[in-house]
Amino acid sequence: MVRKLQRSAWLFGAGIILTALTLRGAVTVVPPLISTINRDLPMNTATIGILGMLPTAAFGLFGFLTPYVIRWASLERLIVLSIATGIVGQVARVFVPNTPLFLVLSVVAFGGLGAGNVLLPPLVKKHFPTKVGLMTALYVTSLSLGTALPAQFSVPLADATDWQFSLSSWAGVSFIALVPWFLAVFSTRTTPGTAQVPTAPAAAAGTAQLIVHSRKVPEEQAVPAMNLWKSPTAWGLTLMFGCTSLNTYALFAWLPEILIQAGLNRGQAGSMLALFAALGLPLSLLIPLVAAKMRNPFPVVLVMLGLFVAGYLGLLFSPAHGTWLWVSFAGLGPGTFPLALLLINHRTRTQLGAGALSGFGQGMGYTLACVGPLFFGLLRQWTGSWTAPFLFLFATLILLGAGAWIICRPKMLEDDFAG
Repeated sequence: MVRKLQRSAWLFGAGIILTALTLRGAVTVVPPLISTINRDLPMNTATIGILGMLPTAAFGLFGFLTPYVIRWASLERLIVLSIATGIVGQVARVFVPNTPLFLVLSVVAFGGLGAGNVLLPPLVKKHFPTKVGLMTALYVTSLSLGTALPAQFSVPLADATDWQFSLSSWAGVSFIALVPWFLAVFSTRTTPGTAQVPTAPAAAAGTAQLIVHSRKVPEEQAVPAMNLWKSPTAWGLTLMFGCTSLNTYALFAWLPEILIQAGLNRGQAGSMLALFAALGLPLSLLIPLVAAKMRNPFPVVLVMLGLFVAGYLGLLFSPAHGTWLWVSFAGLGPGTFPLALLLINHRTRTQLGAGALSGFGQGMGYTLACVGPLFFGLLRQWTGSWTAPFLFLFATLILLGAGAWIICRPKMLEDDFAG
């Protein structure tokens, strides 16, 4: 039995880390290749803005929907379905004859990734309840690696083959991620975490009502009915998570264009985008481990906000000189992202609460974030300058700080509804 549980732990750990590696590739592989794709599928400024908006819109929509479907399937089976959906979208979109179909199938790919975003935190809480900080650090580091690699290698791979192969090749990583889940789901009867709160009731952990009857869970894990729309904790996470994602995806979509217009070539702009993404790696590993030991990690947020501001000022006033420094500062700012994921589990007492907070915070957060790339591009188009778009990002950093101040307080989600 002990060996079986250890084997299961390894399978679930490998599944979580490999899945995280797949959750951004379909997004970051596209921006460096826009000019190449444009030869076959025309894309104007508005289309690029929409394409930049689609990942967060799909993440938000599927973030809302995922908790509801848990009533029909386990977390493990749902993660298999989400990975498979992402594979279908990534492969199918490179064969379409026009831009609208490319956008539609991109939504399919992003939808699979969005479901995976929501499922990973409760999976960590379920299978590794005593190692939440460590597992969060490992899977967010893997996510950062999976963000940087496609951005770095998309152009060389497209130059060696074509853009269709470059875009679809990253679906191969998703096939690899399916292996441990298939082994765990279909060959394991007893898994770590089965003594935790049952998964099925988390279906009610959508954005409205979450009702748990105390007879279904141990007394120390019983939680009251929760309407997350009225929870300060849930809204704090939403603002922190959403504004972090808004800033990140705005730069994913527009950083290459900013740098190309400043005089860098396509390959250099792609490398700077890869640097921006890669800088999440050390922070993803470090921040969850450090913040897990802090009663209130808000000072970490203040440091990240300062880095965001320094990077944006450099990109606005001197994008062609000291570019690597400004991109580095801006790339360190999203360290608030792994902190937000850690807080999903650190500000809830139960797997049920983690699933609810994950679905609401990521669903609402990504819905907020989806306006970032589009509005950033529209401001550029309306004003002919990068000043107004960056002022917009500065305003969102204020909201990020306000949300972080709320969610970082040592107060649990369930306490918002106690009594």
